[in-house]
Amino acid sequence: MLNNPIIPTHLTSKLAPAAAMLTTAELVDLGSQFYQWLTDSFAIIEVTELVHARADFVDQVLQKVWCQHHLDEHQITLIAVGGYGRGELHPHSDVDILILTKEKITTEVEEFIGKFITELWDIRLDIGHSVRSVQECVKQANADVTIATNLLESRRICGNPQLEEQLKPHIQNAKFWPSDKFFVAKRDEQKKRHQQYKGAAYTLEPNLKANPGGLRDIQTISWVAKRHFLADSLEQLVSLKYLSENEFSELDECQDYLWRMRFCLHLVANRSENRLLFDHQGAVAQMMGFGEDGKPAVERMMKRFFRIINSVNEVNEMLLQHFKLGILGAKDTDKIIELDDHFSLVGNLIRVKNKRKFMRPKTMMMLFLMIAKHPEVKGIHSDSIRLLRNSRRRLIGGLNDYAECRRIFMEFIKHPNGMGRAFNLMHRHEILGSYLPEWQSIVGQMQFDLFHAYSVDEHSYRLIKNLYRFSLPEHNHEFPLCSKIVQQIRKPELLYLAGIFHDIAKGRGGRHSDLGAVDALAFGKLHQLSDHDSRLVSWLVKQHLLMSVTAQRKDISDPEVIKEFGEIVRDEAQLDYLYCLTVADMRATNESLWNSWKANLLQELYFATKAAFRRGLEKPVELRTKIRENQHEALELLNANDISEDVIKPLWKTFKPDYFLRYSPQQIAWHCRHIISHDKTKPLVLISEKAYRGGTEVFVYTKDKSKIFSTIVSLLGLKKLSIHDAKILSSKDGFTLNTFVILDSKGHPIKDSYLADNIKSSITHHLTQDENIEYRKIPLPKKFKQFTFPTRVGFIEHNNKNITSLEIVAIDRPGLLAEIGNVFQQCGLNVHMAKVTTFGERAEDVFIVSNKDHLPLSSTEQNQLESLLCNIS
Repeated sequence: MLNNPIIPTHLTSKLAPAAAMLTTAELVDLGSQFYQWLTDSFAIIEVTELVHARADFVDQVLQKVWCQHHLDEHQITLIAVGGYGRGELHPHSDVDILILTKEKITTEVEEFIGKFITELWDIRLDIGHSVRSVQECVKQANADVTIATNLLESRRICGNPQLEEQLKPHIQNAKFWPSDKFFVAKRDEQKKRHQQYKGAAYTLEPNLKANPGGLRDIQTISWVAKRHFLADSLEQLVSLKYLSENEFSELDECQDYLWRMRFCLHLVANRSENRLLFDHQGAVAQMMGFGEDGKPAVERMMKRFFRIINSVNEVNEMLLQHFKLGILGAKDTDKIIELDDHFSLVGNLIRVKNKRKFMRPKTMMMLFLMIAKHPEVKGIHSDSIRLLRNSRRRLIGGLNDYAECRRIFMEFIKHPNGMGRAFNLMHRHEILGSYLPEWQSIVGQMQFDLFHAYSVDEHSYRLIKNLYRFSLPEHNHEFPLCSKIVQQIRKPELLYLAGIFHDIAKGRGGRHSDLGAVDALAFGKLHQLSDHDSRLVSWLVKQHLLMSVTAQRKDISDPEVIKEFGEIVRDEAQLDYLYCLTVADMRATNESLWNSWKANLLQELYFATKAAFRRGLEKPVELRTKIRENQHEALELLNANDISEDVIKPLWKTFKPDYFLRYSPQQIAWHCRHIISHDKTKPLVLISEKAYRGGTEVFVYTKDKSKIFSTIVSLLGLKKLSIHDAKILSSKDGFTLNTFVILDSKGHPIKDSYLADNIKSSITHHLTQDENIEYRKIPLPKKFKQFTFPTRVGFIEHNNKNITSLEIVAIDRPGLLAEIGNVFQQCGLNVHMAKVTTFGERAEDVFIVSNKDHLPLSSTEQNQLESLLCNIS
């Protein structure tokens, strides 16, 4: 590999053995020139050649430094190991070396080695090194498969060749990690690595090396082949009949794409980086030739990436099964059991009996129905995976073009086990895309934001798995209400179909829910669903965002909101379906963003709507009746605490009717119990001990004055608490009643009593002293910087003509709510309600306000407010 012809001679001539000594500064400069050449050459030279070229260049640098430190005069050897041993170095990859020595080395040699390593660091090579004797190498390698793997790929760079010759027989010895033991170790290593990523190949910030389907999975195949078959390349597996020519070409193409991505990522990040963070995706996409149009370019690149890793996953699984049989041999547990005329069970893997018949679309679909019918099946046999891949690629059109396939698909989706392992395998082997061409268009499609954690198809798959989980009694404790509903509804398959179609139209342009609803209706007609069932699935797809938007962005304690929502939902059956679909959808979007607050909001909306249906939507709650009921129940609770009606009624006369509508009897009793005994010259601050809607309730009762809202939100922001809801009411006697629902940084209610006391004392102090909050602006988190869009303000019609409702969409950032509060204060606005919702990098907050005269905002006031809000930064 030395003297690689693609490297310009001006970069290597100085490294020749006869050339003059080079100083550290000169070596650093030479390295910088080479790095610039790598960068400039990416567009015109194959990445494979560049990766090998860097390894070759580093070889020559190490040889030069080795000689300059006179290490060639001692009985030691410099060995390249790991990826460097394979001759593969990306721009910032670590350079892993082994210095091989005799049993004992002198202090003088130790000092020479130490200076050599220091020099390598000084010339800015990221060195991973070890100094061992031959016996130490063998001993440690026998105990650690990673060290053994590195040695299998070792090669001498310079130094005493005899030591390498002494090491080779040990490594090549059949007793040194026998191939069966080595195979099991590498297979288990891969399983463990995949589990660390929760088996998710489709996360939107993947690790190109360690992610399932990434470079490490290709290397695992190579390592096993090298140890068992003594194969120096994947291409040799073709002659050994483990890979077909097409499969090798596919795997080679996959590796080339992943190498190009990793190469670009190193250049963009300017360091050894394997995780494709959002920060780097735009620049990597541009460098790889996907365009300069930002988000669309990233989405094109990532769609290709996700399809690549799916191919690697599939080939990896197939080959490891082949290796298992070839290396470990068949076991007694792998006995063959006939399932029917088409399929048999080999161990716990289903296998196709007649290869020719399997080419028929009907038999392809029957494979997955058989898996659903036989719980003992744990996977697909490697022979059948190959058949499945070949058959899938020969298809013209979708499998749903065939009436028999449609019949089998509906039987499959109705089977109690259909959405279990059978659906997992259908998704993994891309048969759902072969059945539904619409699904194929969303495979690998990403959404370039921080809200969606997975590609569109992976998200939809996870939604369906969530729905299936609701059907299993052993998981009843996780989501009891969802489990109860799914286990009682007559046709859970309609839920699964809604899950399949809910996002199937993303990326087409237009409202994906409307387009998906049309697709679902056409599916129902093609599959001979009843008109009612087709319309239900279509309606669920069209309205799949309705419940989450209503719960998170509207005041669900308002009977009008419940009435409006109920009129769209229409009946309890559709409410049941929509509730389960919504929970499954929100959980599958980004698990880290799901919290008890969202869960409780959805459940409260569900029960409030159900009550409205049973009462009859045409018979809305009479507000005065509701007020009397809440007062009566609150009074009973207060009486139980020895607080009489005579004491409480004077206080209630100071409250406006809205107070008794927007708070529950339990909240009213809690507030009033403390208010009547409190010194009204000071603010009253209460922190709920029990969670309210999954969050902690902060209640503030104080004399009304300016800056209350902005002061409280600033203080809570400084304590890194997130505000999800706010109610602001005024009393007839000049007091204000403020309620904020907060969660900690992990999305949980406040459980720390010290923090609760600190919140209480801090709010009390600042409201008493009327102090301004010195809110130091925190820089925008790095991961948000590539998401840029202007703040958008929209005014929304509200049923109450005395107030104005507005929505603010902005980049979510620390202190945003405090900045909004300061603008409201500057404009002299009264804030009546706030609903705070974040979708990854995007905040979508809804406020209900009035002007200083308690009137709705005029068009002039709206324009002024919009201008100020759009300029906050």
